[in-house]
Amino acid sequence: MKNLIKNFLIFFTTFLLIAAVFSILSSSGEKSEIVGIDTLVAQINNGEVEKIAIMGSEMKVTLKQGLPTGQAGKVETVKKEAGETFSQIVKNFNLDQSKVAGIKVEVKENEGMNYWLGAILPFLIPFLLISVFIYFMLRSVQGANSKAMMFGQSQAKEVGREYKDKITFKEVAGVKEAKEELKEVVEFLRNPQKFSEIGARTPRGVLLLGSPGTGKTMLARAVAGEANVPFFSISGSEFVEMFVGVGASRVRDLFRKAKKSAPCIIFIDEIDAVGRKRGSGMGGSHDEREQTLNQILVEMDGFEPSANVIVIAATNRPDVLDLALLRPGRFDRRVILDEPDLADREAILKVHVKKKPLGKDVSLKRVAERTPGFTGADLANLLNEAAIFAAMKDKKIIEMNDIFQSIEKVMMGPERKSRILSNKEKKITAYHEAGHALAAHFLPSIDPVQKVSIIARGQAGGYTLKLPLEDKHMYSKSEYVEEIAVLLAGYVAEQEIFGEVTTGATSDLRRATGLARKLITDYGMSDTLGPRTYGDKEEMIFLGREIHEQRDYSEKVAEQIDKEISGFIDMAVLQAKGIVKTKHEFLEKIVVELMAKETLEKEEFEKIMGPKLKKE
Repeated sequence: MKNLIKNFLIFFTTFLLIAAVFSILSSSGEKSEIVGIDTLVAQINNGEVEKIAIMGSEMKVTLKQGLPTGQAGKVETVKKEAGETFSQIVKNFNLDQSKVAGIKVEVKENEGMNYWLGAILPFLIPFLLISVFIYFMLRSVQGANSKAMMFGQSQAKEVGREYKDKITFKEVAGVKEAKEELKEVVEFLRNPQKFSEIGARTPRGVLLLGSPGTGKTMLARAVAGEANVPFFSISGSEFVEMFVGVGASRVRDLFRKAKKSAPCIIFIDEIDAVGRKRGSGMGGSHDEREQTLNQILVEMDGFEPSANVIVIAATNRPDVLDLALLRPGRFDRRVILDEPDLADREAILKVHVKKKPLGKDVSLKRVAERTPGFTGADLANLLNEAAIFAAMKDKKIIEMNDIFQSIEKVMMGPERKSRILSNKEKKITAYHEAGHALAAHFLPSIDPVQKVSIIARGQAGGYTLKLPLEDKHMYSKSEYVEEIAVLLAGYVAEQEIFGEVTTGATSDLRRATGLARKLITDYGMSDTLGPRTYGDKEEMIFLGREIHEQRDYSEKVAEQIDKEISGFIDMAVLQAKGIVKTKHEFLEKIVVELMAKETLEKEEFEKIMGPKLKKE
């Protein structure tokens, strides 16, 4: 319908343009006044006419020079019947022959533009209009046919060797082990002859595994940039359509193009969209996703020895991939991209600040220390938010405070300044956050407090920010119990001061319960239930998400798990209560400062509490 309306408008506009051109051309030429035959007869009788030019049904009358009327040289147009001659007009009006004899009479044929317009346009205009209409109709049909023919072609984006935004390993900070692993692939693409002479076969497929934002796509682009080869990029979801066979056709077309550009790299992002285990969906072997996966398996295993094409795929869910994808000969190399550590985060920040003006007070090391768990994408977003903060304040440089504000925004959401608390709610929030901060300061395994605030951010009414001094990868049972105690310290503080609790502790209770359950079911830290895991959490492949835990234990064990969870919670509550009661004077000092300032930074907090004692 849209195409029909569009074609009609184009057709109508073309018609108007042609009509306008015809009108301009037909009206071009010398302008003259139109008079009647009786006026012409009177002028002839008065001897005012010098010349008459007859052309078809018109007579151009030129008056004599020097007339007393002031109309010297004036040209008039007289209309007559098409078949009527000038002699007949003289005869019909009984004009004096002596008066007529002094007039120059010329008979002209239509010529030039007027002739062609008069002779051809009456036939040409309808022909042109019909031709234009047929052209647009055929073009619409042809466009639909071409789209139908291109439906099975690959939609991969090709990046050539001369791509101006090409990146190399220098632009990818961190991931040292991953880059070392991929140097073999780069060397093969640069000099495949060296490997073939010794009988070595390079991996045909490389699987990049890592959390979202760890740089899988960037690393794949860097491999292509280092090797200086074409790069075909496509997402796994782009293969799958509602029609069976389209995905397989696109896979064939993609590999056909890649072989023509060899040596090159095919990058398939989010391959788990098509690479999930087969036989788990409705439709059996006719499922479109499974057909696409089958074609990928065939193409990867059917490479000619001389086809220097390497497939790099990325996913954050390797556990759901079909085993045939992971066998040797297909994706036989797996490169793991971990979340960056302190040194890597600092290196990543240095890459992303190259085009950003920084203030003299900015220390990228301090920023890296304050962003544990941040991925490369998180750090890039962090600096972008800091630049936005600075720009909104009409600054020309990014200062440290802008970066710290952006860290809190990325971690917990923007400040909700419009959420105004009553004095009672503000006091409850202050005691709640003071309880968290107090427990975190006096429990030795907990990270030092960086900031305490009762200003709402995101879904939280207030927050206590704790950050580690160094990266940690392993945690003990006592550390987890202390972490649960810190989570419940706000709840305990509310109960101790006000005699009841509010809904503000809901999130803390949920996190504490979840952590206690993991201690028992995942980490085997229960003295009663022993060193084993409970529950099979394998994902439900068909629905694409986990619906419920598959129990591998009895109802009796489930009751014991519940008791153990309560035991860990009770243990943590006792720890939190002990600190809140014995350090009550510090709790009150923190609350007084929060009520006055709303926010306490690390230096202000430690001025009240003293330095945190390190765990021996």
